[in-house]
Amino acid sequence: MGSQTQIKFPYTLSPQELLELLGSSPTGLSDKEAKERLGLYGYNEIEEEKKIPLFKLLLSQFLNLLVIILLIAAGISLYLGETIEALAIFAIVLLAGLLGFVQEYQAEKSLRALKKLILPFTKVLRNGIIEEIPVREVVPGDIVILEAGDKVPADARLIEAIDVAVDESILTGESYPVEKNIGLLKEEDLPPHKQTNMLFMGTSVVKGKAKAIVTSTGKNTEFGKIALLLQTVGEKKTPLQVNLERASKQLGIYIIILASLIGFIGVMQGHPLSEMFLWSVALAVAMIPEALPAVTTISLALGVKRMALKKALIRRLSAVETLGSITIICSDKTGTLTKNEMTVKRIFCNKIEFEVTGVGYEPKGEIIPLIPTNDDNREGLELLLKSAVLCNHAELTYNKEEDLWFIKGDPTEGALIVLGEKFGLSKLELSKEFPLVMEIPFSSERMKMTTIHRKNNHLYVFSKGALEKLLENSKFIYWDSRIQPLTEEIRENLYLKAQEFYERGLRVLAMGYKVLPEDSSLERVEEDLIFLGFVGMIDPPREEVKASILECFSAGIKPVMITGDHKITAMAIGKEIGLYRGGLILTGEDLKKLSPEELEQKIENVEIFARVLPEDKLKIVKSFQKRGHIVAMTGDGVNDAPALKQADIGVAMGKTGTEVAKEASGMILLEENFVTIVKAIEEGRTIFTNIRKFLVYLMTGNFATVLALTTALLLNLPLPLTALQILFINLIMDGAPALALGVEPPEPGIMRRPPRSPKEGILDKGSLLFILLMGSFIAFLILGLYLYYLTFNPAVAGTVFFTGIITFRLINALNCRSLRDSLLKLGLFTNKWLLAALGTSYGLMLLVIYSPLREVFHLQPLGFKDWVVVILCASLILLVDEIKKNFFQKNN
Repeated sequence: MGSQTQIKFPYTLSPQELLELLGSSPTGLSDKEAKERLGLYGYNEIEEEKKIPLFKLLLSQFLNLLVIILLIAAGISLYLGETIEALAIFAIVLLAGLLGFVQEYQAEKSLRALKKLILPFTKVLRNGIIEEIPVREVVPGDIVILEAGDKVPADARLIEAIDVAVDESILTGESYPVEKNIGLLKEEDLPPHKQTNMLFMGTSVVKGKAKAIVTSTGKNTEFGKIALLLQTVGEKKTPLQVNLERASKQLGIYIIILASLIGFIGVMQGHPLSEMFLWSVALAVAMIPEALPAVTTISLALGVKRMALKKALIRRLSAVETLGSITIICSDKTGTLTKNEMTVKRIFCNKIEFEVTGVGYEPKGEIIPLIPTNDDNREGLELLLKSAVLCNHAELTYNKEEDLWFIKGDPTEGALIVLGEKFGLSKLELSKEFPLVMEIPFSSERMKMTTIHRKNNHLYVFSKGALEKLLENSKFIYWDSRIQPLTEEIRENLYLKAQEFYERGLRVLAMGYKVLPEDSSLERVEEDLIFLGFVGMIDPPREEVKASILECFSAGIKPVMITGDHKITAMAIGKEIGLYRGGLILTGEDLKKLSPEELEQKIENVEIFARVLPEDKLKIVKSFQKRGHIVAMTGDGVNDAPALKQADIGVAMGKTGTEVAKEASGMILLEENFVTIVKAIEEGRTIFTNIRKFLVYLMTGNFATVLALTTALLLNLPLPLTALQILFINLIMDGAPALALGVEPPEPGIMRRPPRSPKEGILDKGSLLFILLMGSFIAFLILGLYLYYLTFNPAVAGTVFFTGIITFRLINALNCRSLRDSLLKLGLFTNKWLLAALGTSYGLMLLVIYSPLREVFHLQPLGFKDWVVVILCASLILLVDEIKKNFFQKNN
């Protein structure tokens, strides 16, 4: 990787000088040049993530204190002449270490794979075409295109700027956005906060639009010089992982004490000290679930991968835990509950209502007046449509291969472009006739957008936005085919007509304009407009949303609509999709009037928030949280970021979301659909439930084994298992079956249960009771079997105990697939991974019984009758649990 040619004080150079120095052009680099520079300068990253060397990861598996003690004990046994058993213990420890190494390596690999899914992107000019590329592939000389909500990908000099302000707090600590412009700075060696024509890596554009040429990337940026990482995702352990690690350590202490006590009892009963020492250490090693954190991480990572396939990208593993506790989903209407495929259906202009035919983005259709009219009315309609087309960023494109029309840009603006085409107005032609001079961008606070164009020594001001905002800025109106003062009576008529549109579920967008002399001041250009009329557009609800909303209610989750639309439009859509059930509808104005305490009292009954600003979302989230709710909040804009951070899970939009919104979120929707959120919640519930399942499986088996061995010792019976056998059982039990339970499919009815309380531990009362009762039952069965064989066939009693405890624990894995639903309801073959894991574990057991290895393990081959007895006892474990589940199903 080469070092970058450092351009000193790029803010003192003009854009043209920088382009020449960097070997670039206004159309950007070519693909070939960009590739060469990437090879020369390296990726646009601060530093490479340091990976743990594989040999250290492998070595760490054998640095556990108990494992070291076990190896010392095995060494003593070897010295005392127990050669075969000692070597076998060494082999088992080696295999267990290799298994732990594979599990931890897989966990690390899974986390790294997740990070690669969350690569940020940015827009650059390549070959004169705007392309979206990963931020890490930006090189010096690239022309980047930025707008409000974007993260600045590298240090860059502005070459075009429209009303740009940047949040540089991450770099300078300054809490207020800094205004930026393209002006030349003469003074050298300025600190970053005074470089008003520069953009810096990691900062955020909060307002306006910009085009800039990249001057430095990676470690050579201002950000890189202070050695900060651009983004850290998933590095912290989740609360669940921390709790499980802590629980494993605490459990380990108890197990060591218990194993020591059991060993002491064995010595007191006459067993050799060396034998009991080795046996106690092996028991402690086997019973401590040291693989639990790695298995948990792998399960979380696999679950996150499954979510990604369902178009929900988890940015932080901790979000997975929270998903199962969600009680409120605050969802934007447009694009999430609806298709975000706008089509203009009605126009009201010059006292006349028009119907617009045609669907989608295909520019075919007619604009038909609903009352007879003449050509005198065409001028007002044409002015309205010119305003709609020129005050617009969208582009209409035709794909010949797919025979499909589609929109580049905002769907609302795209619908206006299509409307213009239906009237015969082409944006390309109009842009030539009315060249753009200046733009005042849309913002959620202003709720309008204005562009200024030049034609015949005049400036044409075209504005579009919310009806009430345009009427506030209008002094005149095109009415009765002439321009006249906008009176209160006319305003009232306009509001009444808009009300009709709202009641049909139409979204209303108004247009206005004015003409000024070319030398006019542009300071108050949006005032005293001539109101032209408004359009009513429909954004149809997604067909699948209604079923998902019903599923939410069944799952104890309340969906809440948040929209900038009028409350009547929102209510019409809410009724159609089943979200609105007669509750409260609050507007942004209502929120301003309510104190936090008053909102908190009302919020439980609110089903729709209409005409709200992004800033209002923060107030909504906090109010729900004060009522004890776990809240998911959707958002895509830079102003949504505070609410997304405050929410228990912020949900950003993958396609339309800004980088700032994505960074503030815990989950990104690759498919911007409410259904995706509900699927993610189902997956989140499933992941948590599956982690509980394999934990219950491990602890039930360990408890049964310890209880049976301890009871046998207290009854002064021969030790049922040797240290080697205990270690072997641990080897085949802890790995594959536990992991296979971690990929169990969602249980039937998982979305008909209430959300999990965040205060609830990984093991609830039901789980602890199952561990206690089923563990005791397994211990009772295996002890009874052992006593029977000690009486009638003592030669194979130890082998029967060894075979029985393995069989019983593996059969119990089938019980653990669900702690409430019958195996018949789940289906025996719905988790093939588990069947494969159980088969593998059982096959390894048969191998040590029916191969020469049995001499090493001190085992005897079992006859057909012995197997019948073991299998019949094992079936009781399955039968008892099935009876219990059926009983509770009938009584609940």
